Amino acid sequence: MKKITFVSFLAYVLGLVFLPLGVALVERADVGVSMIVAPAYVVYRFLSERLTWFTFGMAEYLLQAVLLVGMMIVLRRFRVSYLFSFITVLLYGAILDLWMIPVAYIPADALWMRLALFVVGLLVTALGVAFFFHTTIPPEVYELFVKEISTEKGIPLTKFKTTYDCCSCVAGVVLSFALFGFGVFVGIKWGTVVTALINGWIIGLCSKAIGKIFGSIAG
Repeated sequence: MKKITFVSFLAYVLGLVFLPLGVALVERADVGVSMIVAPAYVVYRFLSERLTWFTFGMAEYLLQAVLLVGMMIVLRRFRVSYLFSFITVLLYGAILDLWMIPVAYIPADALWMRLALFVVGLLVTALGVAFFFHTTIPPEVYELFVKEISTEKGIPLTKFKTTYDCCSCVAGVVLSFALFGFGVFVGIKWGTVVTALINGWIIGLCSKAIGKIFGSIAG
């Protein structure tokens, strides 16, 4: 693992704060979660109705652990950095569960309230992802999977990321149909489509802004 500077650590901490907050806000808006977290969200909704102690964060632990094992099988290798990546998942999941508590009290009755929550959540999520782009500390398994597989197989990162996002969305739909009944879309709504279309662009803008600010701090 590369040397961890103050700027890198700061970006990591801010990413851990903003990303789960954004996810919690979008979930509260109830207009559709992102394609990336859709499978975990479906599992969370299904199991939480039967196990009251099961949380969104726990669903993330479960799904990302499966993804990590799958990645190691495909690559046929293990690295210590992979464990650090899962530690990030554990921290992210715990913070997500903490954010879900106060966010649940935010009014979301009127449509404009839900739209406001969605827009703010989308921006905060993008900011959190952008912060992770500026740290040398291993990110969540989602990002690690895309980076490692695309590098190993020689597939352009952007192309593989798009493919992965689409597969994640399909997995969310399949899980929703399998667990809740055919034709029932849990967590996958118009907001999911909007996020897929503009999230990358917003993350890019946030990343550029963070690069300028962090560059001045490092300098």
